[in-house]
Amino acid sequence: MKNLIIISILGLAGFFVGKQFWEKESRIDYNTQVKPILNKNCISCHGGVKKQGGFSLLFREEALGKTKFNAAAIVPGHPEKSSFIQRLSLQDPEEKMPYKRPPLSKKEIDILSQWVKEGAEWGEHWAYQPVKKPAVPYSSWWKQALSWVGIEAGWEENEIDHFVGAKQAEMGLGHQSKANKADLLRRLSLDLTGLSPTEAEFKAFEMDDSKDAYERKVDELLKSPRFGEKWASMWMDLARYADTKGYEKDDKRSIWRYRDYVIESFNQNKAYDQFITEQLAGDLLPNPNESQYIATAFHRNTANNDEGGTEDEEFRVAAILDRVNTTWETLQGTSFSCVQCHSHPYDPIRHDEYYQYMAYFNNTRDEDVPDESPYYRHFKSSDQKRVDSLLHFIKSKFPKEHQTWKQTIQFVEPKIHPHWADEFINGALQDNKYLAVRPGGSVRFKAVPMNDKTEMLIAYKNTNDAPSQLVIRQGSLKGEIVAQIKLDTTLSEKEGLKKGNWAHGWTYAFYTIPALAGKQDLYWSFSNKTCKPDQNTAVIGYWMLLPKTPEALKNTSFLALAKQLISTQPEGTTPILLENPAEFKRNTPVFERGSWLVPGKYVERSIPNLFAKQYQKPVRNRLELAQWMSSPQNPLTARVAVNRFWEQLFGTGLVETLEDLGSQGLSPSHQELLDFLAYQFQFTYQYKPKEFLKYLVMSATYQQSSEFTKESIEKDPNNRYLSHGPRIRLSPEQLRDQALLWSGLLSDKIGGPSVMPEQPEGIWNAPYSGMKWTKSDGEDQWRRSLYTYWRRSSPYPTQVTFDAGTRDICLSRRIRTNTPMQALNALNDPVFMECALFFARKFPQENEEKFIEKAFYQLFGKEIPSAKKKHLVDFYQQVHPVYQKDIHKCQEFLHLCPDNTIPQDAPALIARTLVSNILFNLDESINKP
Repeated sequence: MKNLIIISILGLAGFFVGKQFWEKESRIDYNTQVKPILNKNCISCHGGVKKQGGFSLLFREEALGKTKFNAAAIVPGHPEKSSFIQRLSLQDPEEKMPYKRPPLSKKEIDILSQWVKEGAEWGEHWAYQPVKKPAVPYSSWWKQALSWVGIEAGWEENEIDHFVGAKQAEMGLGHQSKANKADLLRRLSLDLTGLSPTEAEFKAFEMDDSKDAYERKVDELLKSPRFGEKWASMWMDLARYADTKGYEKDDKRSIWRYRDYVIESFNQNKAYDQFITEQLAGDLLPNPNESQYIATAFHRNTANNDEGGTEDEEFRVAAILDRVNTTWETLQGTSFSCVQCHSHPYDPIRHDEYYQYMAYFNNTRDEDVPDESPYYRHFKSSDQKRVDSLLHFIKSKFPKEHQTWKQTIQFVEPKIHPHWADEFINGALQDNKYLAVRPGGSVRFKAVPMNDKTEMLIAYKNTNDAPSQLVIRQGSLKGEIVAQIKLDTTLSEKEGLKKGNWAHGWTYAFYTIPALAGKQDLYWSFSNKTCKPDQNTAVIGYWMLLPKTPEALKNTSFLALAKQLISTQPEGTTPILLENPAEFKRNTPVFERGSWLVPGKYVERSIPNLFAKQYQKPVRNRLELAQWMSSPQNPLTARVAVNRFWEQLFGTGLVETLEDLGSQGLSPSHQELLDFLAYQFQFTYQYKPKEFLKYLVMSATYQQSSEFTKESIEKDPNNRYLSHGPRIRLSPEQLRDQALLWSGLLSDKIGGPSVMPEQPEGIWNAPYSGMKWTKSDGEDQWRRSLYTYWRRSSPYPTQVTFDAGTRDICLSRRIRTNTPMQALNALNDPVFMECALFFARKFPQENEEKFIEKAFYQLFGKEIPSAKKKHLVDFYQQVHPVYQKDIHKCQEFLHLCPDNTIPQDAPALIARTLVSNILFNLDESINKP
């Protein structure tokens, strides 16, 4: 009896526990069931900007609030009282919802009704939930037990394979066996270094039968300096790197040192959190070094408009907006740009929050000026030692003054640019860039922060026969004289220094002025006795006030040395981010409907509330913003990064829309795997890219053969469930680089300025700038594609043909297309033909059949199939007689003049060149194996 009671109690307990569990499991899930219905059918009229009837479904408090009919449309717990539900089934077309659209299905109405009945709870989208480590879905208890002691049994090599295997089982799919050694090595080498293996590497790997042969090869490739180049190539799209400024003029820009920073960061295995922190806020780090300043050029890759007649402030704002949007797309995988004009229609981010976030970036020194200030001045080593020595002295003796003097000497900041001027009399902004005033003319500089500074620098040009006279007055054109300045035609020989072109080629002149407190209106009047009434007296590039000299140094040579260093010409410059001093701080308004011409209320810096509620630390500046991004409380950074790494290896991200992990992005193919990898990257591997990439390529999933079955074609046509290895077309960079490698032409040089390889005439049409494509000399013409000069208005043709972007804006993923132009490019491009010609000279002693066999092995590390060899031999035998009969065709093909010496057996060389070109265009060449 006692046993019966116990059994009954246990049975009842089991029933109630099971009932509770069943009820919990059967509840409607907002994210997966409700939100897709709302986004598809309702949000376009009831969310974001549009709130028809005063009803919005974007936020819960809005959805449950009163509509314009003075009643709530949703009554939690009561679908029968909720007009939101009732109007789904009405027959009157003016009352039925969705309005003038197909009605919802019974299943959809039932889901929404049940959701309201259960309380109409809003859920949080999966990507905005904290990263937690999911349980690994082992297929059996004994595999789990063995895994605990570090042993993988069966197909799996690590935890990735258990997640993939579980999804394959769910979809009724299997997996492929390991790829052959040659294919696996080529895939691995292309993925980690962007280059194919050499013949020696193929042979060594084939002969190595040790258990850890593959792992040792992985380690070797990760240590290669080519690793940084491959992964920097990916990052250049995200950073919208280009060697020009964009817009119509699209003039040159010197920013290649940023590319070198990215290459070196990947080669150093720099932690991802440090990597993004330096790029977002390197200038705000404690005592930043040159590399950390250069890192901030990530956000100076924005376009800069040098066109005449443009408004600097308009394009400064455009650059700031681009920085906000790029940061969110690149690092957060969120379509934050939607919020510029209105609250996000699909994700819980409000309109004001865009500008609260924008405020972090709105206080940098750059102002869309021609010289791209601020910039890091790169001195020759002897000059840099003098700069460092003086700054070290200031830091040791006067630490509070160190930062202001560093900005002045190293960066010549903060400059005051001509667009600050107003109240022009007989003067204007020349080409909307420089201050140009005629005799007797004047301008006002309003509310200049003087703060008792007494040293002024003016960067100017005076091309007249006599010096121009400048009088600066305080408060008005009749106010007290602050300074009377002679803008001397010979001053460059006395104190200043002429440098460069219009952007940098100013005479630097220094003047002492009386100390003035606070902010002052300064009126500048110009005269020049030799100028005609319609001529300019002088042209002002910019001016600035030097910091106050420490009292203890006033009677020393300090100020003279500082002026000398300020005037010293650098070897080069790199645009960077610098934060405004307090007296130059900008306020950030909300732009009504996203227009900078309609500023609204001012807002303070803040991250969106969706994320702020999980983060308890203050986020007051760009540095703290970057620290929040890489913190455990940020749910997006690690997910976005691992999704991008995955896409680079497997061709498609676990979330295909790399640019949008939000509710409008595509659903993850393996959500739990994505979360698991995000956790591993952030916590297990401490954001170290090389360790994480090794973890990915060591998986059995990655090492699968790319052969597919009829079943996988039917059930997994896009290989979203990894039923076979990734077989995707190579990037344009890889296609060109491997041709150079195969030919033996590829340069080993790493880093440095961009180069100009062979390019057809007429590609560039450069209005106003006078830029020309001048083919680089020597090995520079055969450098990796990463270093090819990138002009936004006309990128290198191969890049465009094979789906690279223009880099006007951030590009998260390249969409692969298949067009006839691609085949024409790879078969006829002068670079590919040149590579084929050099490759054809290999194995000169062999006959055509042996040449084809050895050539194929050198490219792919395996024997050529007999059918393929027969086709190539037949082709050789067809074209060889054509050139044997016509010496002029040989001269034309080899680009020889009639009096040039023709190579011995030229017809054979040409036939081999054409065969080599075909080999370069095989499926095996174009695609990753």
